[in-house]
Amino acid sequence: MPARRLPSWVWVSGLTAAALVAVTFLAVKADKGPQPTASASPKPSASATAKPSTGPDESKPVAVPDGSGTGRRIVYSLDQRRVWLVDASDASRRSFKVWPGTVNPAPGSYTVGTRREASTGSDGVEIENIVFFTVSSGTNIAFSNAVDGSSPPPPASGVPTGGIRMRAADGDAVWKFGTAGTKVAVVD
Repeated sequence: MPARRLPSWVWVSGLTAAALVAVTFLAVKADKGPQPTASASPKPSASATAKPSTGPDESKPVAVPDGSGTGRRIVYSLDQRRVWLVDASDASRRSFKVWPGTVNPAPGSYTVGTRREASTGSDGVEIENIVFFTVSSGTNIAFSNAVDGSSPPPPASGVPTGGIRMRAADGDAVWKFGTAGTKVAVVD
């Protein structure tokens, strides 16, 4: 007795149903995937020369500054030397201390423009995860981290630096969060 063939509509229906199940599974998995959260302090590298002040208890959440806008954005506080990654619901997903350069951006609203995976900073340090958002006094202002994990050394006399440095894990988070067009709010 010859084998009986299934009609083509059965095959097409089966493949379509399987594809819908796979797409739904992947969408749910992506939605529940890693989300930026407050970072645990990574171990500093042996080459780290200085650490940003973490205050009395870095494990306590630090509120996003008032007047930093609404919606998905990166917030940078000049006075606190701190960055927040804020989601569309205005919840802080991650916050961390940073080392500012010698040239600060003026308080205001900016957007992420150019991004560069790696380069050499104006202080001669190899950097990565470079997220540019403005120019101040002719100096590019960008978030970045040193490839070797070090904080910026004191700049050479008269050399302006606009890099806002952070730990490598925080630099990776800013790189993933700060795509072109992302809002950046700079506050005092």
